[in-house]
Amino acid sequence: MAPSTTRRALMLGSASMTLAFAAGLSRPAQAQDAISLEAFRKVSARLTDMQASDLDPAAAAKILQGLISIGRGPGLALLAQDPNVTAGTVADDIVAAWYSGICDTDRGEALATFTDALVWNALDYTKPFGSCGGETGYWAEAPQS
Repeated sequence: MAPSTTRRALMLGSASMTLAFAAGLSRPAQAQDAISLEAFRKVSARLTDMQASDLDPAAAAKILQGLISIGRGPGLALLAQDPNVTAGTVADDIVAAWYSGICDTDRGEALATFTDALVWNALDYTKPFGSCGGETGYWAEAPQS
């Protein structure tokens, strides 16, 4: 007579298999979905309507690492593969990170850049704190048109 399988044994076996599967595939799947820094800069340029060469490589690396760390690798790969895809959560995350200079990571928010955040391009009437606008008294003269 074969031993009977209890409901508890089935549940424990299924939970063990799920945990083993998740533990075995979580890191390789993320690494597999990662895109290169240059591909990320191209995607970022497309989404922000900038030139890839105008996007700071150090900030791009920090944003890319942050996105991969929170599991956005598959979305990044999709954005890199299909230039027609310009919307979605990952695209929104990329644009928000470039404009604010802050990116999400698995450890919380992190500063990717301050002075090179795209918000300063959008707000042409101001500049990053601590950035000089010209020599002393430059604000006294009307801007050139």
